[in-house]
Amino acid sequence: MLIGELSKRSGFSRDTIRFYEKQGLIRVGRRERRENNYKEYSEDILRQLLLLRKIKSYGFTLNESAGIIALMEENLATCNRVSEAASGKIQTINARIQELENLKELLQSGVDACMSGCCSPDTDENCRLFAI
Repeated sequence: MLIGELSKRSGFSRDTIRFYEKQGLIRVGRRERRENNYKEYSEDILRQLLLLRKIKSYGFTLNESAGIIALMEENLATCNRVSEAASGKIQTINARIQELENLKELLQSGVDACMSGCCSPDTDENCRLFAI
């Protein structure tokens, strides 16, 4: 299939597919080219892109996804290795959730202070919530 069809079937834009190819995430050899030099993408390439999409949907970065795919290609993606990667991602997500909770509390306390007298809600006075 040509890149247009691959784009439709995978849900990735042509530019993204070309980027992934440049990054070595998908490989199209010289033999997979037509006489007019258009690249012919196989069903295997489509499966790789769909796998990449699925791994990324779990929050893995492109580099992390590439690492997992490499393990799979080398038949080294044991339950222990994949679980270890997933557990690491869970720890990262939990840390990010805590950071966001702290940020939310900081903003909420600023809003509460602002609404309870920091500035008058009935005037055009600039709010001092973000004042330095």
